[in-house]
Amino acid sequence: MTNSNMDDAKGRAKEALGALTDDDELKREGRRDQATGKVKEAIDDAAAKARDGIDKVREKLDRS
Repeated sequence: MTNSNMDDAKGRAKEALGALTDDDELKREGRRDQATGKVKEAIDDAAAKARDGIDKVREKLDRS
């Protein structure tokens, strides 16, 4: 499980527990954790795309 998935799962659990216990702060903390997970996932995706682009450029340069 990646960090972004763990943040999302932790956030969902906190939000659900907050809803069960009527704890607004815990619900907010859960939503914040989920948002953090989404941001981390977007950063990871962008980094992977950048690495792929760099690899393609390297391959073209090596062929030259």
